[in-house]
Amino acid sequence: MPLTDTACKNAKTKDDGAQAKYADEKGMYLLVNKTGKYWRLDYRFNDKRKTLALGVYPEIGLKLAREKRDEARRLLAEGIDPGELRKVTKATSKLSAANSFEAVAREWFAKYQPTWSEGHATRIIRRLERDIFPWLGNRPIAEITAPELLASLQRIEKRDAIETAHRAMQNCGQVFRYAVATGRAERNPAADLVGAIAPAVKTSFPTITDPSKIAELLRAIDGYKGSFITQCALKLAPLVFVRPGELRKAEWSEFDLEHQLWTIPAERMKMREKHFVPLSQQAVAILTELQALTGSRQFVFPGARTNGRPMSDNTVNAALRRLGYSKEDMTGHGFRHMASTLLNEQGWNRDAIERQMAHAERNSIRATYNYAEYLPERTKMMQSWADYLDGLKAGAKVTPLFKTA
Repeated sequence: MPLTDTACKNAKTKDDGAQAKYADEKGMYLLVNKTGKYWRLDYRFNDKRKTLALGVYPEIGLKLAREKRDEARRLLAEGIDPGELRKVTKATSKLSAANSFEAVAREWFAKYQPTWSEGHATRIIRRLERDIFPWLGNRPIAEITAPELLASLQRIEKRDAIETAHRAMQNCGQVFRYAVATGRAERNPAADLVGAIAPAVKTSFPTITDPSKIAELLRAIDGYKGSFITQCALKLAPLVFVRPGELRKAEWSEFDLEHQLWTIPAERMKMREKHFVPLSQQAVAILTELQALTGSRQFVFPGARTNGRPMSDNTVNAALRRLGYSKEDMTGHGFRHMASTLLNEQGWNRDAIERQMAHAERNSIRATYNYAEYLPERTKMMQSWADYLDGLKAGAKVTPLFKTA
């Protein structure tokens, strides 16, 4: 006799606690044991007796269980084993999940993250999580087409984040190439999108390169009325012209003031290579004065609210705004462009300048230089640069300063 909803609800184990079976029809029954109630279907395939799980009661009610039973019987009529089909479907689903764009992208990210700076890695994963994963993350990477990828990139483009769209396309291309290399995809659809996104307008960080304007800036920094620690960061920035993150995260353990050298460890450098910064006498004087205040702490420029963290990434820029320089006039990064422009104009060795800037070297032959190469010349250049800035600040006649042999 077929089961009813009431019979299913009242079904219990046997008096001795053993499991009990309550037959419905066409091979389906409700199996009741100490842990719960389970729908089962007994069937034969290739002369072998098999059992198929149809779900758990009451999540799967009687009506739905019968529908699942009838679907299994239709498969049997077509010569398909419903149990084996379920196994294949489940395995395929797992494989698809493992080979989804997001899964492959995160695997690629984990592989290369150790070679990137913390900030660079954070920007990449945030870009993917915000702009790509919501639309392509669950898709099998091998099935993603160029139009699908373009649609995601155009969403970024429509909010006028053109540079971000180009960087996202570059990151996606790297993920697809990794998928091809690891056998999860046949080709890289990002390669088909060259020219499909509007070209990004290249903009340089705002900077000041007019010597008379530099002099005004330096005098304004000397008159800064805010935090002494912030003022020291402002004073040191043009003398060392490292990246803002490298400056604000500086630790006292990295400095050898006696030998006038700052050694930035590889893990804090954008290019993941240890970097030497020769310190001019002026830079040493600033650091020596600051050491009396923060020398017992980890960071040279500790945050205002806690000693356990460096100053925020906006501190120097905010100080420049306080001095009257807008974001279109000058930024913390602008000190690098200032030094690079004028040092090249002054005739210093381009290789020494590039090495001091810690720029990536694209030429494979030139890239073989050691991180300490040109150090004597760089030491001389850094002192000359500091003297030049002092001269400007003091109102000296502004004339090009050329390196002497």
